[in-house]
Amino acid sequence: MARKKSVALAGGSGLVGGEALRMLLADASVAHVVAILRRPLEGSIAGDPKLEQHVVDFDKLAKRPPPRDVDAVVCALGTTIKVAGSQEAFRRVDYDYPLALARLGLAAGAKQFVLVSALGANAKSPVFYNRVKGELEDAVRALGYASVAIVRPSLLLGARREFRLGEEIAKRFGFLAPGKYRPVEARAVANALVIAVREQQPGVRVIESDEIRELAR
Repeated sequence: MARKKSVALAGGSGLVGGEALRMLLADASVAHVVAILRRPLEGSIAGDPKLEQHVVDFDKLAKRPPPRDVDAVVCALGTTIKVAGSQEAFRRVDYDYPLALARLGLAAGAKQFVLVSALGANAKSPVFYNRVKGELEDAVRALGYASVAIVRPSLLLGARREFRLGEEIAKRFGFLAPGKYRPVEARAVANALVIAVREQQPGVRVIESDEIRELAR
């Protein structure tokens, strides 16, 4: 019988990360989940016996002692330039924090890093958002994890606090988009993250949006 895993998750209060947290806590192959958060979780999930909460200042994450005995790290951190307020602030959340988390994971003994990236991520892209995502992917690949899974969803659908016009349009007309460009539910993305953790394939695995939907079926 395979040993149950200890998983660290950053972004557990977000759209995808929240779904992933619930799935990891319910997964029989996971013994322990370390949630790395900006503020404590509330409600019934906070009392789950498998959950350990670490409230951190992400700006100081690189100087924080690593959690103990972590097998895998899942990064569901992310924002938008509109929410962040500037390209500089966006890069801090979508590049600096995840990379610091990945380095912290290695120091904790983790062998696997699972990353929520984005469709079109490319370090050479002329589009700032896609370029930052691609630069992060390249930086994570270079760290030396035995297993890296990069999940690249298209436009995310789910219950957000704020209204997003693009999502409302996508809900109505997204089915017209080809293959991997169709919008994808946040729960399906979270499911892909958990499957990647469970399977822990060696090397680098990239899961595009069309495969995310297939896995959800």
